[in-house]
Amino acid sequence: MNAFRQNQNEIMRIIITLAGFLFLFGLMVLLVPPVHAADAPTVTITDYTVSPSVLMPGSQGTITIIVKNTATSAQVSEKSGQLSDSTYATVKTTDINVNLDNVKLEGNGINVLSSDFDRVGAIGPGQSVQFTFSIQAPSKSGIYYPEVWIDTAGGKSLKYPIPVNVNTALGIQKKAILIMDSTLIGSLNPGDEIPVLVTISNTGDMLSDDVTLTIENGTSMVAPKNTDRYHLGSILPGQNKTFDLVLLSDKKMTAGLVRIPVTIRYNAIDGIAMTQSTGIDVPFKGKAELGFVSVDTNPSRLSEKTPFDLTVRIENTGTGEAKQVSAKVDLPSEGTKEAFIGKIKPGNDAPAIFLLEGMKGGSYPYNLTISYTDDMGVHTLTRQMNLRVPQSDNSGSILFVLIILGILGFLAYRYWYLPSKNGDGTFPWVKKN
Repeated sequence: MNAFRQNQNEIMRIIITLAGFLFLFGLMVLLVPPVHAADAPTVTITDYTVSPSVLMPGSQGTITIIVKNTATSAQVSEKSGQLSDSTYATVKTTDINVNLDNVKLEGNGINVLSSDFDRVGAIGPGQSVQFTFSIQAPSKSGIYYPEVWIDTAGGKSLKYPIPVNVNTALGIQKKAILIMDSTLIGSLNPGDEIPVLVTISNTGDMLSDDVTLTIENGTSMVAPKNTDRYHLGSILPGQNKTFDLVLLSDKKMTAGLVRIPVTIRYNAIDGIAMTQSTGIDVPFKGKAELGFVSVDTNPSRLSEKTPFDLTVRIENTGTGEAKQVSAKVDLPSEGTKEAFIGKIKPGNDAPAIFLLEGMKGGSYPYNLTISYTDDMGVHTLTRQMNLRVPQSDNSGSILFVLIILGILGFLAYRYWYLPSKNGDGTFPWVKKN
C-alpha cells in the first residue's frame, strides 16, 4: 500500500515538472522577437564605355562604368507571429541600400592611372552611380581585359571584365551595315505613278537576318500603291537585294523635293534586333498643261481691210508653272503676229494679243503656236484655227449709182433733148445743113 502511494506521488511530480516545462517553453515563444530574413544586397554593372573605342599604343583613355543597385534582391523581410513552420501572421518587406566599400580597376596589362574609389557609400534601391577610370594603353597592340572589382558591405563582391582594343581590328565589333539606294525610273510629275527600284546592300562584315523594309506614312500626298512592307530575308556581307515598288502621288501637291521615310529592321548575328532609318527622295517636277479658253476679235464683226485685234486666252491646267510663254500666228496679214506672255501659274490663264491690219474678205485657216518651258523641259503646242473676214456688201453703192445715173438721164432728157427736138425736129447731135 505504501509502495503504491510512493509511485503515485512520483507520477504526480513528473506530471507537474512536464507542465512547468511546457509553460516556460510557451512563454519563451511568446516573448521571442520577430524573425529577420535578409538577402545579401547586390549590385550590377549595367553599361560601360571605353573612350576612344580603339587606343593607340601608349595613348591614354577612359573607362566609364554604371553601377546599379538591384533593388529586387536587396530587401529585408520582417516576420512575426509564427503560425506554422512556414507561415507567419505578419510579413513586411523593405528595400535596403547597398553600401559600396571599394570600387577599383585591375589593369591586367592596361596601366590604370586612377586610384581606387574607397568608401563610396550607399546606393538606394534602383539607383545608379557612375565611375570613370583613367587608363594608358601598353606599347603592344592587342585586346586587353581589365576587370572592375566592387566590394560591398555585408554583400557579395563583383568582378566584371571590360575589353579594351589597342591598335587592332580584332577587337572592333563586326556587324552588318545596310545601305539603301533608290532609283527613280519613271515620271516625276505630281499625280502620276512613280516606279522606284530599291537596292539594299550589306556593306558590313556580318550577316543581316530577317531584313524587313517598311514605307512609313510621312505625307498624305505620297503613298505606296501596293504594300508598305517588304520582307527580304537574309543578306550576306557584300550581297545586295533589289525590289520594285510604285508610289502614288497627289496631283494637288506642289513641285519640289519630298522625302518618304523608310525604316529597315533586321536581326544581327547575335540575334539582337536592329533598326535603321533612311528615306526615298523624290524631286517632283511641275508639269504645265496649256490649253485655249477663248478666241476673240475686236471688233467682234470683222470687215474687209479694217484693222482688228485678235485675242487668245491661254489656260494652265497642269501642276507646274509655265515659263517663257509666247504665242504666234501665221495669218497673211501685216501687224504684230507674235505675243510674249511670260509666266502662267497652275490654274490661271493669260491673254495673247495680236494687232493685225485689215484683210480681204474670205476664210483664212492659220496655225496658232505656243512655246513654253516647265520643270520637264521645253514644249511647243500648235493648234489649227480659222479666221473668217466677211466680204463687203456693195448693193447699196450700186443702187446709189443707178439713182444718180437716172437723175442725170432725166435732166438731160428734160433740159437738153426735148428742147432740141421741139425746135427743128432733129436730134441735137445731128448737124444742120
